[in-house]
Amino acid sequence: MERIDLPQPSSSRRRGRPPATNSADTRQAILKAARALFAERGYGAVTNKDVASVAGITTGALYHYVESKLDLYAEVDRDMQRTIYRRFQDAVVSSNTFLGKLTAVLEAAHQMGIEDPSLAGFVGAVRTDTRRHPEIDERLSRYAEAREQFFVDIVDAGLLTGEISPAHKPEMVEFVRTVLVGLTETVGMSPEQHRRAVDAVTGLLRGTIFTPLD
Repeated sequence: MERIDLPQPSSSRRRGRPPATNSADTRQAILKAARALFAERGYGAVTNKDVASVAGITTGALYHYVESKLDLYAEVDRDMQRTIYRRFQDAVVSSNTFLGKLTAVLEAAHQMGIEDPSLAGFVGAVRTDTRRHPEIDERLSRYAEAREQFFVDIVDAGLLTGEISPAHKPEMVEFVRTVLVGLTETVGMSPEQHRRAVDAVTGLLRGTIFTPLD
């Protein structure tokens, strides 16, 4: 994935930055606070003042890093996508097969949900916020291409190994998208429920759960 950083403000916007602070640490504190708030309340109910308060900085200092709430939301989404798909990319290299890659990614998704529930919470909030706020949908649509290619690459691995027939590539891309997006967006699901969901998907793929009657 490409390196993603918060935009650097112009000198006219560099107001209120606390002296002797670490810019990277402050940036991460802002993103973490904003992600948690957006996940809990949604875009419309969160203010920049709320984010600054949770991040432990002044509202003026927040504007050193972002121009507006929409910019902040977009940066939180980019950071979230980078975090999730970097872990996914690390996972897929552990196997050369479709089933191995998908299983590794599902395990990574499960572990991330345990480590930081706000990731799944924010992904779920994005679905609602993009419907309610067209400006968010327009801003975030630019990141969809890289995400789609990730799904295609996993299926292409299955084509190379013979696990997947070329005739079924479109369906399998949709299957991978549905499974990964669905398991990432299971807001409110307990770790135990998520574990069972992951095991069910892998069990079905391995043929250890479902026995066709016909």
